[in-house]
Amino acid sequence: MLKSMTGFGKSVTESQFLTVTAEVKTLNSKFTDIYCRIPKSLSFREIEIRNLLTQALERGKIELNLSTNYTNVASSGTSINRPLVEAYMKDLQESSLAFGVNDATELFKIALTLPNAFNSETVSEEQAEEEWKIILSTVNQAIAECTKFRLREGEIVNAKFVEYIDKIAEILTEVEEQDKLRIPAVRERLRKSVSDLLESDDFDKNRFEQELIYYIEKYDISEEKVRLRTHLNYFKEVLKEGNGKKLNFLCQEIGREINTIGSKANDAVIQRMVINMKDELEKIKEQTSNVL
Repeated sequence: MLKSMTGFGKSVTESQFLTVTAEVKTLNSKFTDIYCRIPKSLSFREIEIRNLLTQALERGKIELNLSTNYTNVASSGTSINRPLVEAYMKDLQESSLAFGVNDATELFKIALTLPNAFNSETVSEEQAEEEWKIILSTVNQAIAECTKFRLREGEIVNAKFVEYIDKIAEILTEVEEQDKLRIPAVRERLRKSVSDLLESDDFDKNRFEQELIYYIEKYDISEEKVRLRTHLNYFKEVLKEGNGKKLNFLCQEIGREINTIGSKANDAVIQRMVINMKDELEKIKEQTSNVL
């Protein structure tokens, strides 16, 4: 199944003492680029979270926003160190008078950011483990929602791919029809060239054979048409695998055959068809950069 690299998932879990919110957003990227915005208390879990995101989402620019809110102060494991904050406030107020500043609210905010403004209480191992289970479950749910989003986007992209490939195949059929009309003109040019060569006084049999081989190879696009048709059919097969990298490689092969047809056909009508095929191929290339 084809997956887009663009996705979004959100999950909120509420327990009797903790509310956890997790948001996962992904964008296209050639590499795995992870950015985690998590509470400081979970810093030691960041590597574990990154590994989880990498395994589940594989590739792309991945952003995780994780927040935790305790429903009561006792569960949070922290409390304000009132004596120290009061001392901070007194010092700040005395210092602010010298500068003509007396905004108690702002001073209080500053006091809370100063060292040891909060008392950290030791949370029991059982509670810490229970909290982590809730957090991990919430992150997994957000990842699952993001994956569903990616699959929905992948279905849309898949439909577009089929549309573009079918259009190239349709134009290729027109090229095959035009090639039948082109051959008599090529034959006439070849006949004239050979006739001029035979009438030449310095006729050279070896040169004659070289000319024939040159013209045959130069104007024959039979192999290119077959290979292009094969690549188009194989592209649809790879779509079912959902392999974005392989699709990208196939785009290069398809482009190579289209270019060769354009350069060898030496026909104005086929040249216009080649331009239309290139236009459809460019649409495919734009989408392959956004699939896994």
